[in-house]
Amino acid sequence: MRLLRTSRRLLAPAGTLAAALAAAGCTTDTLEVSNPDVITANAVTNAAGATALRNGVLRDFTVVYSGTQDGFIVNTGNLADEITATDTFFDRLLPNERKIDPNLPNQDTYYTNLHRARSGAARAIRAWAQLKPTSRDSLAELYSVRGFTEDFFGETYCSGVPFSDEVDGAIVYGDPQTTTQIFTRAVASFDSALAAATTDQNRHLAAIGKGRALLNLGQFAQAATAVANVPLTYRYQLFHSAATAGQNNGVWNGTAVPSARYMPSNNEGTNGYNYLQTPVDPRMPWQASTRVGFDGSTRNMPTQLKYPLQSSPSTLADGIEARLITLEARLQGGTQADRDAVFAGLNTLRATAITPAMAALEGSAPTTQAAAVDQFFRERAAWLWLTGHRLGDMRRLIRQYQRPANTVFPIGPVATRAGSTYGTDVNFPIPFVESNNPKAQGGCIDRNA
Repeated sequence: MRLLRTSRRLLAPAGTLAAALAAAGCTTDTLEVSNPDVITANAVTNAAGATALRNGVLRDFTVVYSGTQDGFIVNTGNLADEITATDTFFDRLLPNERKIDPNLPNQDTYYTNLHRARSGAARAIRAWAQLKPTSRDSLAELYSVRGFTEDFFGETYCSGVPFSDEVDGAIVYGDPQTTTQIFTRAVASFDSALAAATTDQNRHLAAIGKGRALLNLGQFAQAATAVANVPLTYRYQLFHSAATAGQNNGVWNGTAVPSARYMPSNNEGTNGYNYLQTPVDPRMPWQASTRVGFDGSTRNMPTQLKYPLQSSPSTLADGIEARLITLEARLQGGTQADRDAVFAGLNTLRATAITPAMAALEGSAPTTQAAAVDQFFRERAAWLWLTGHRLGDMRRLIRQYQRPANTVFPIGPVATRAGSTYGTDVNFPIPFVESNNPKAQGGCIDRNA
């Protein structure tokens, strides 16, 4: 009897998929026990089974996005300049130092969790389309979840990630995908979501996801078109709870507890952004503390207040991001009129997207394109702080704006580890767990931006 958990389906990357299916195939009287959170594969033949699959997918997606201390927000922020590791394990120290080894167990777990959410969404989509074909809006949400996981792979990893699947108990191994192919795949998922959506809630979610993927492809005008109808007040959140550790907000768990393994960064390296400003920028709330890091030597760690509680929700997509996409597309025009319009748009956000309103940016619009790009990405980093956007944006600054990597990513001595200096990584390598895929023996196609 093959078992399928509603909260943790046996759908993982190829490196773990075979082992999971083999274990699930064991059938003995000892193993065949009744468990209220486990359903048989045969049970997914009705609407209730499809709903159970959907609920499990949403849970898995929340876990990998913001539900563990090593989820998407924290893990990518650690390689970027938002978060600093205060740990003793290389699993967290090496990504922070831009020297990532593909044989780090923690990175295997993150990669597996991201594939679990993606492949679970694919299976739930098939079941939902067959068993609840008239419930189109929930199907749209599943397509969006799949699209976001695909986009996250493109933003997190080097070129060469394969996408395997499990169909009728058999593994279908995926071929390595280029970064362009990965983001194109995400756009297709969001297009499917838009075609299925019947409410603005899921229509706007898919639109922002599509706009994000199109930005990553450098298709700025198309990205602006995708988000044109998203209102500033729109917000799609993922919810957490203090009930169990698995339901906690992972950013809180990783950065705000005593002896935390991470802390919010400020001026990381010699060129990281000054996120922890005084007076406090309300988009990036924080406070001083006397906490000591997990390493026992990092002291007086600042505490981020964007997620002040175990149960703080996390925002996946909102109208602010939609407006930022529109403004970045306008910036591509390269004229002073375009720079003036973007400057005015950034000030409009400061006046309308937060309460109380923020003061306008000082002075007038930049008069050079390079300065306008600098200003725009600083504002974008502030609005989207600790939401998992920063690594993708830093990689875009290299890929689309031709910025040298050593002007974008932290460089120089690592403040939290004496004697260590930052390396040159700008993305994560494909972890060792994928090596069981016979089509993906070469690892990364390209480790550059």
